[in-house]
Amino acid sequence: MEISNFKREKINLFWPYVPKENILKEISETLDTRWLGQGPKVNKFERKFGEKFGYEYPLFVNSGTSALELAYHLVGIKEGDEVIVPVLDCTAGQTGLLRRGANIIFSDIEKTTFDIDPNDVKKKITKKTKAIIPVHLGGIPVNKEIFNISKNNNIKTIVDASQHHEPSKLEGDYICYSFQAIKHITTCDGGMLCLKNKEEYKRAKLLRWFGIDRELKARKNYQAWEKREMTFDIEEAGYKYQPTDIDACFGLAALGDLEKVLGYRRELAEDYKKNLRGIKEVSVIAGGSYWLMGILAEKRDELGVFLNARDIETNMIHLRNDIFKIFGGKRLNLPNMDWIESRYLYLPLNTKVTKEDVGYVCDKVKEFYKSKN
Repeated sequence: MEISNFKREKINLFWPYVPKENILKEISETLDTRWLGQGPKVNKFERKFGEKFGYEYPLFVNSGTSALELAYHLVGIKEGDEVIVPVLDCTAGQTGLLRRGANIIFSDIEKTTFDIDPNDVKKKITKKTKAIIPVHLGGIPVNKEIFNISKNNNIKTIVDASQHHEPSKLEGDYICYSFQAIKHITTCDGGMLCLKNKEEYKRAKLLRWFGIDRELKARKNYQAWEKREMTFDIEEAGYKYQPTDIDACFGLAALGDLEKVLGYRRELAEDYKKNLRGIKEVSVIAGGSYWLMGILAEKRDELGVFLNARDIETNMIHLRNDIFKIFGGKRLNLPNMDWIESRYLYLPLNTKVTKEDVGYVCDKVKEFYKSKN
């Protein structure tokens, strides 16, 4: 990847990884065909992704949220079912549970990872628990004890790996990825639902496109009617979750660079860790595939204002979801989240950030705390 010369421009929290030359080559090829919507490149991207990550049944969809909602459908989550989720997460996936009438049970998070806390999950399992949704928040792998808990209680795990693009097969019943614009690699928007058996994969493939068998339609030359008979039928109402070949062009262009992207982000993260290590008021919360560079910081709000005034973008990214009106609008008694709430902050980490930028950010963090002592 190209790393720009150090300039005192604003250091952005996020920046998409865009291998422009490869993308334009893929798109140029596609524009010479009849397929702009779902076509052969969707199939190719699924195959290449499955090979790299180790999945036999990957299904490309139009967003990470669609991947999650398709998994909810396959699990059969219905009104009155309880689903245990981490309180700190993007709201997108959890709103889909509300639409299904599920009872969302918020779990506390771990102080050291911000991921779902297995000890709290154990306390919240009941006979009505239908699923657990662990999230690899910021690219940090979840505690594997979650999967032991789910197996011991015969509960499905729907794994939200939207922020975790480590190319390895993940544990869990349903694995959901996001390729939204600012993820490690992007299809502009898109997602992948990885299934563990052929029958569910076939069902999910139908559900992705209204419940219609696209392969059967192709064999019938896309004619719905032949010799006074229907050429296909619909047995289960599906969704409009299909991606396009243009989406797949972006994915195919970037997929081969994934290790390079991950390696660069890891280098920046190690520099952050090294440079922030001596600041007693700060501890780093980052790891795995390093999508986010999190810190726990005393005087967090003051620090954020100080850094933003010096052209360093910071943000909390996600808020605890229990305080949103749609989820109840009330802070629950979640001790770790309560403690973390006033301390967590995210610093810039993306492929446009340079090592010099990281040095500047860390110097400014040191400058802030020095001024407070």
